[in-house]
Amino acid sequence: MSKAKKDHEVVATYADHEVIVPPNKLKKAVVKISSGQPADDPLARAEQALAELSSEFNVWMENECIRLDAARNAARKTGLSGEAFDILFRAAHDIKGQAATFGFPKVAPVADSLCRLLEFAPEPARIPPTLIDQHVDAARAMVRENARKDDGTAAALGMRLRNVTDEFLKRENKDRPDVLELIAAPSLAPGN
Repeated sequence: MSKAKKDHEVVATYADHEVIVPPNKLKKAVVKISSGQPADDPLARAEQALAELSSEFNVWMENECIRLDAARNAARKTGLSGEAFDILFRAAHDIKGQAATFGFPKVAPVADSLCRLLEFAPEPARIPPTLIDQHVDAARAMVRENARKDDGTAAALGMRLRNVTDEFLKRENKDRPDVLELIAAPSLAPGN
């Protein structure tokens, strides 16, 4: 015997068990299209929206680099700890995540390397300021020079910064095998 409950689940009762069929709530999310009607493609709409905004990407990326530079300068003045550390990390992390979307995929590995440097350094105060400067200056130069397509220079620079960063981190974490394992793991950032 079957009975419907108020939330539209169906329960079939048998001598030794019951079968409960939950309502299909996704049915409301599906749009049926009759033939001759164009299909709504959310991905195509998202790509169209990005294409319409793409003229702003350069400005947005430049603004992110200005924010990164300001964070670097603040950390230089107050020391690489507390709020200054957090702001610098967030600025680098935002660039790492946005660079490919904004059309600057070669900037992502540089920002990723800076994030790794900040994240895995056991004592941020021991990070050489020149190493931070090299990351920030590289990201700014790539955006300034509109390094959207690479002739190999941006990729080589990103790889070199990553190698120098990893050398520093391995040296600083030589007594922390769990961290060394994380440092040796491949990057998840696009373009690496």
